[in-house]
Amino acid sequence: MSKNTNLFAYFKSDFASGLVVFLVALPLCLGIAMASGAPLFSGIITGIVGGIVVGFLSQSQISVSGPAAGLTAIVLTAITSLGGFDTFLTAVFIAGIIQLTLGLLKAGSISNYFPTNVIEGMLAGIGVIIIMKQLPHAFGYDADFEGDQAFEQSSGDNTFSALFDVFNHLQLGAILITSISIAILIAWDKVPVLKKLKLVPGALVAVIVGILLNEFFISSGSSLAIEKEHLVSLPVPTSLDEFKAIIVTPNFSAFTNPQVWVVGVTIAIVASIETLLCIEAADRMDVHKRYTNTNVELKAQGIGNIVCSLIGGLPLTSVVVRTSANNSAGAKSKLSAIIHGVLLLVCALSIPFILNKIPLATLAAVLILVGYKLAKPATFKHFWSYGKYQFLPFIATFLGVVFTDLLKGVVLGIVICIVFILRGNLKRAYSFRKKEYVDGDIIHIDLAQEVSFLNKAAIKMTLANIPVNSKVVIDAQDTVYIAHDILDLIHEFKTTRAIDDNIEVKLNGFKKEYALENSSASQNHVTIEHHYDFAKREMVEKKVFDDGFSE
Repeated sequence: MSKNTNLFAYFKSDFASGLVVFLVALPLCLGIAMASGAPLFSGIITGIVGGIVVGFLSQSQISVSGPAAGLTAIVLTAITSLGGFDTFLTAVFIAGIIQLTLGLLKAGSISNYFPTNVIEGMLAGIGVIIIMKQLPHAFGYDADFEGDQAFEQSSGDNTFSALFDVFNHLQLGAILITSISIAILIAWDKVPVLKKLKLVPGALVAVIVGILLNEFFISSGSSLAIEKEHLVSLPVPTSLDEFKAIIVTPNFSAFTNPQVWVVGVTIAIVASIETLLCIEAADRMDVHKRYTNTNVELKAQGIGNIVCSLIGGLPLTSVVVRTSANNSAGAKSKLSAIIHGVLLLVCALSIPFILNKIPLATLAAVLILVGYKLAKPATFKHFWSYGKYQFLPFIATFLGVVFTDLLKGVVLGIVICIVFILRGNLKRAYSFRKKEYVDGDIIHIDLAQEVSFLNKAAIKMTLANIPVNSKVVIDAQDTVYIAHDILDLIHEFKTTRAIDDNIEVKLNGFKKEYALENSSASQNHVTIEHHYDFAKREMVEKKVFDDGFSE
């Protein structure tokens, strides 16, 4: 959290970044609503709530919430299976209640266990998907507008097949506007004079230039003119009744429907995990390295989803695309997210006819650069330089996010990290040395600083493979903790197997007590009875040390 409690302390920079996020969020809100099979305006509603309500309640200074592409498949299926959007809103209400409860139960701390390489892999994967999703729009082909994280399309095709199909639908006007927009955005980041114009974001300039160019093409009758279907499309209510017709309220009579509860629980779990992943990523992006209370974030998301359900919005999460755009635009505090929500509200109600002139090609250019910043080649090179134990979880998460979805990719990366940890623990539990002597083998087994029950299988196999008539030295001089299972295993080997197979066993450095952690002499030295039944320990310890553990 920032020490500065004044919400308007960075108004100048936050207004500029809020404007950029508004421009990025607008097409995403519409596209995700379309992909979800929901009313288009429901996506705008969720963007407004995510900005104003969640933005105000959250403690994250740069994350931005809104409709999530990662939920589109769940939403689309749920609306169909539940029989209507109003019944689906009841499930969103339930999801919000569950998230609020999770926050009160302090379940947000799970985010502390997401590895850095997995988070970075997730960000890189989302960056590549953003680029692939926006390339069709950049070339004037807008049939693939299904959000920022979905590989599979409702048509049965996928992102790659859609990219190849682009070449059959090239629109020169869109390509020209995309190229000019990208040039403007790069210049705004690279040219020193333009970089100083923080109040005028490059994205805003690109949008204005895109509108003016297309209006010129239209007025001159040029073949480069971009048609209506390639522009932003917002509903334009002309009366209060038309506006009311846009808003859908939940059908609370479905509250007792078990299927509604199943959908609600599913949304709560997926939305919470995606939010925690995004918050962790947002904290890493933050140049001021402020930390977000994830329990407060879950409560804010829960309240946000409750509000969305009551006024006809889609479920929301904290979203990486908007958050990344917010950070890149120079956001200093959460006022930026609130401003983006206010702008969505004002513009959607007052000037939708102007917003409907924005070419999707210009917005695609903005998102392509956002995606590039998330998936820069330097990021891949960085993790490659740290070796396979850092690179493999990173690249597995990246590929999983790109080819499946966000959650599956992250789970894959975490599983690989856990495998590496377990494998590393098994290897680090002891070292195995053998020297040849004329009178037989002397085998040295040097135990590590900590030996847990996870190492039991490996040590057991090593002891089982020691040849007959050998000499074994098991050294624990540097060990501060040994699990009871391991002590018992060594005792059984010395008193049974070694006698049967004529194996001479020498035990060095075994103590009567071990520290639970690698700490100084004055800290936390705990005897073994703290973990095991005292009577059993006393019996085992007597046998162990009588047989030579104290040699």
